[in-house]
Amino acid sequence: MTPASPSTSWREALLIYSRKPVLVISLLGFSAGLPFLLVFSTLTAWLRDVGVERTAIGFFAWVGLTYSIKVLWAPVVDRLRIPLLHGLLGQRRSWIVIGQAGIALGLACMSVLDPNSQLTLIALAALSVAFCSATQDVAIDAFRIESADDEQQGAMSAGYMFGYRIALLVAGAGALYLADAHGWSGSYLAMAAAAGAMILATLWASEPPYRSDSERRATDSRMVDLVMGRPMQLSRRPPWQQHLLGAVLCPILEFCQRYQRFAILLLSFIAVFRLSDIAMGVMANPFYLDLGYSISEIASIANVFGFFMTTAGSVLCGVLVLKYGLFRPLMLGAVLVASTNLLFALLALQPIGTTPGLIWLALVISADNLSGGIAGTAFIAYLSSLTHRSYTATQYALFSSLMTLPGKFISGFSGWVVDSTGYPVFFVVAAALGLPAIALVLVLMRYAQLLEERGATSDTV
Repeated sequence: MTPASPSTSWREALLIYSRKPVLVISLLGFSAGLPFLLVFSTLTAWLRDVGVERTAIGFFAWVGLTYSIKVLWAPVVDRLRIPLLHGLLGQRRSWIVIGQAGIALGLACMSVLDPNSQLTLIALAALSVAFCSATQDVAIDAFRIESADDEQQGAMSAGYMFGYRIALLVAGAGALYLADAHGWSGSYLAMAAAAGAMILATLWASEPPYRSDSERRATDSRMVDLVMGRPMQLSRRPPWQQHLLGAVLCPILEFCQRYQRFAILLLSFIAVFRLSDIAMGVMANPFYLDLGYSISEIASIANVFGFFMTTAGSVLCGVLVLKYGLFRPLMLGAVLVASTNLLFALLALQPIGTTPGLIWLALVISADNLSGGIAGTAFIAYLSSLTHRSYTATQYALFSSLMTLPGKFISGFSGWVVDSTGYPVFFVVAAALGLPAIALVLVLMRYAQLLEERGATSDTV
């Protein structure tokens, strides 16, 4: 990551949001965000609304594990050219379109299923949506990183988060409003249409520069030779070995060679940073419903109002990253995310069935979404700075998979924890899960300071 530029004026920092790459990634961020809630918290609200037990709802969080294992097929997305579409759209956009079409089809299938009698089919359809969404994410993340240099990645992350959060607003509040008025089937059918319409955004976008086959093979050969310590003559090996080494192993080898022993610390930080918010997220809507809030009230406060607070946090973080670098916003986000879970614990002390005033829900949601906007934007920018331009899709997929895998696994037990101990204890545990992230940010800050004192550049962090 390039050094921060404190001399940059606030006006210059804000104007970065008017640049074309930021505007384009905002639209693709919407495409990435739309399916997420529809297989996560909006789906859990649907299931709870029709009487599915909370323990079963908690297990639906494991559908999200698909996002956490996308690194397994990321090399295919990074290297495989889709016939016909590649010539028309290019490497990144062709895969984005494939993902968008699959999402629309999967949501349409969910709209005609009944959770009470076809819960297994609902789970399979949600799994297909999550798979196509994760595939789309791999291509969009590579598109975002390759469309701008490191100095703009903070703003690119904020633009992506802005579009993503608008999509969450549509898939959260919009889907809940539609469900209240036209039923859950009508709501999910409308979401399927919105997902299909996002193909138009991909057609409008410009394909970023992509390395030629000869350039990739040369980079792969150099990396394998460097790590092995002797010439491997990769070009003379069978094609399957070339593809295996180049697409699967080289991205990992390059990262480990670049950071060496420090790579373990970085991967540990990536794994724990979002533990706190992911672990509590699956139980948010069931919690609001159990407190007695209506679906419309949840849509208005948790989704609509929360959207503006998240957007404010994202925009603020993009400017802070440009002026002060990444570590201060990362620390601020980590502390705030853990702290806001304690506010949920206080709200949960209300007896079940006794609905607190909407002002209390609004205050808690405001704090939670503001902190999420800051933490999410800073973290995406940091992960982007860790990738090598020769392996953007695979390396970022590795990082984002590792980012969500522990939290998704733990969140699968969230319904069991709530049923066993109650909401207050659950939210306190979720807050405690944020402590390792705070500690590791401090370690990263100290490491960066030592490098600076030794005259090293921050590009090694």
